[in-house]
Amino acid sequence: MKTVSVGSLTLDSTKTINNVELAYERLGDKNAPVILVCHALTGDQHTVGTEQNPGWWAGLVGPGMPVDTTVFQVITFNVLGGCHGSTGPLSVNPLSGAPYKADFPTLTIRDMVRAEYQALKKLGIKKVAAVIGGSLGGMKTLEWGRTYPEFIGAIFPLAVTPYYSDYGVAFNHIGIVAIENDKDFNGGNYKDASLLKGFEVARMAGMVTYRSGKMFNQRFGRSGNDSEFNVQSYLNYQGKKLAGRFDANSYLVLLKAMNTHDIEGAVLEVPVYSLSFTHDLLYPNELMVPWLEKQTNTAWKIIETDFGHDGFLIEFEKWGGFIEEKLKSLIVPELIR
Repeated sequence: MKTVSVGSLTLDSTKTINNVELAYERLGDKNAPVILVCHALTGDQHTVGTEQNPGWWAGLVGPGMPVDTTVFQVITFNVLGGCHGSTGPLSVNPLSGAPYKADFPTLTIRDMVRAEYQALKKLGIKKVAAVIGGSLGGMKTLEWGRTYPEFIGAIFPLAVTPYYSDYGVAFNHIGIVAIENDKDFNGGNYKDASLLKGFEVARMAGMVTYRSGKMFNQRFGRSGNDSEFNVQSYLNYQGKKLAGRFDANSYLVLLKAMNTHDIEGAVLEVPVYSLSFTHDLLYPNELMVPWLEKQTNTAWKIIETDFGHDGFLIEFEKWGGFIEEKLKSLIVPELIR
């Protein structure tokens, strides 16, 4: 696992995290223009992954893909507060010598971006051609545009809105309450996240928002057996799966950070190329488009899909061309120069 040491990081809360490290994936020629990819809530730094274990965006990023790693170098960090190698609740607090667990400080989206900015500088990156991400990654992408416009060429926020809606906050609240009220949560000092039924319930609530009702109805069609519907079995499986691979304290830190997202009043100084997806319950295009219309340099598309929010993780043939076209428009003049 590749990691980069950031050092001490002062947060928006004024608290400081010492010895910050971010895990990352870096692909492509190190002299090529840089694309920074930002992952979603339960994602990680493995955007492309390997042939044996493809990454979560292997259909979009890679050799000959819309984000072409023969043209660009692509960097993805595991988010600050995450649990796949970056500093988070599972990390050892240098002040106590024990894992942070419930003592890990609250974060904002800007804190995460600030950590990645420092990490890129440590890696010797002087300029990023574009930042791209969806969902939580889209929040970070927008924050990059607001906080470090001089450092980036353009942003590609996908499946996101300029602020997190009350509907989204409501579902986050259900997840937070389910976890924090689990009998074994123990104030965040639990023994094993995979044993937290509240964590499983939190994931189930999230899964219901990621795809459209039409998709659920078409997929399951009230099928099942005498004991349960297949949709119930599916949600149970997804809950257990996440609880077995993710940390509950990290999940809480990230949910609470998402709730802080709000750049509604910002007019960005960088080009904004955005995609929204129909039936996205959490990030509806009717919240994004009015904000985009206020920006000085922007282009966007609304992608028709029954997948809803998960549209940014699938059906690349519908929208990958938009990404590829806009990247070429940014990078070709730079290469010629």
